[in-house]
Amino acid sequence: MAKISNGIITGLNVVTLLLALSAIGFSLYFHVNSESACQRILKMPLLLLGIALLVVSVSGLLGSCCRISVFMWFYLLVLFLLIVGLIVFTIFTIIVTNKGVGRVLSNRGVGDHKLGDYSRWMQKYVINAENWDEIKSCLVGVRLCQSIEAGKEEEFYRQHLTPIQSGCCKPPNYCGFQFQNATFWTVPKAGPAQPDPDCKAWSNVQTQLCFDCESCKGAVLENIKREWRLLAIINVCMLVFVTMVYSVGCCALRNNKSNGGYWKHRPGP
Repeated sequence: MAKISNGIITGLNVVTLLLALSAIGFSLYFHVNSESACQRILKMPLLLLGIALLVVSVSGLLGSCCRISVFMWFYLLVLFLLIVGLIVFTIFTIIVTNKGVGRVLSNRGVGDHKLGDYSRWMQKYVINAENWDEIKSCLVGVRLCQSIEAGKEEEFYRQHLTPIQSGCCKPPNYCGFQFQNATFWTVPKAGPAQPDPDCKAWSNVQTQLCFDCESCKGAVLENIKREWRLLAIINVCMLVFVTMVYSVGCCALRNNKSNGGYWKHRPGP
């Protein structure tokens, strides 16, 4: 029974090691992806999860293969802390991403998002002066808006713009601005159709555009909310898997202790 438990633990920890490397890989992908590179919120949790799983898998492999009790106890302790952390973080993620959804104000398929559609925590954390200046500089640096194809107005609206491109690279549709090209819009002689702050914030300067608009900040929050909900689903799956591994690990330790299967210390030569 002890050998079977050790074999199961070894196999599960090999899978955990692969999951750890996958989480770290996804974190690196978000780092190099143009839009996600400007958002640290998803990268850091994935990276921390990957590192935690890496520590768990390595200590579990040492404990089960080398049969050293100190590694097995450390393995179970880290697993328990990881389970608690996953539960807390998953609940937190669900709470902060659960207020409303972005509103689509146009039948042309280009959405305009409002900050009131998102939780206070997301607004406060992402849109404070320090974080937003960094995100804005990054979006300008990756030439987010210059990647939109130029053309006539009909061709522009047929394009599939990402929510961030729609919110940051063009004025909101309700402003009623006149299209000149993808990133250059003129104000009608009568002024904006609505006295909205975003209409006043728009600038044809290519490094400004609508990066300070509420619609741009809302689009960034919408992207973060979508990524965090994906992360919550990943966390639930990881929680089920880690709980199963923890249960098998406890059984393996108990069986090996009853059979004298683990060394308290590494034996001498």
